[in-house]
Amino acid sequence: AYFGVKPYSILKGGMIAMAVMGDPNASIPTPQPVHYRPQFGAAHSAIGPTSMTFLSQAAISDGLAERLRLSKITPAVHGIRKITKSDMKLNDATPAITVSPENYKVYADGKLLDCEPAKILPMAQRYFLF
Repeated sequence: AYFGVKPYSILKGGMIAMAVMGDPNASIPTPQPVHYRPQFGAAHSAIGPTSMTFLSQAAISDGLAERLRLSKITPAVHGIRKITKSDMKLNDATPAITVSPENYKVYADGKLLDCEPAKILPMAQRYFLF
């Protein structure tokens, strides 16, 4: 019911880093209030194996990760400078956006952008009452 808004656990590199927990001294299985508390994936020794720092091939060849004593996984990236918005699968549009100074209507490539007011707002205020 709360997926995407209030997850019960946060995974990082396959380990549970944070999870919702109540009072550890409670005598019932469902104490309130519940808060996010660190788990094994948040321990100091788990930070490196569950994290990544992306480096260029030149930095890896030069031994930058060893010089900085990184415990994180350091994969090499390549071709990054050639990537443009057109390489994005579902977000490659680059329309000319104009806003009318008289009525503040927004146009994309000369087409008016408008929509009806939302009737339902998923993942909105009602999920954050408690």
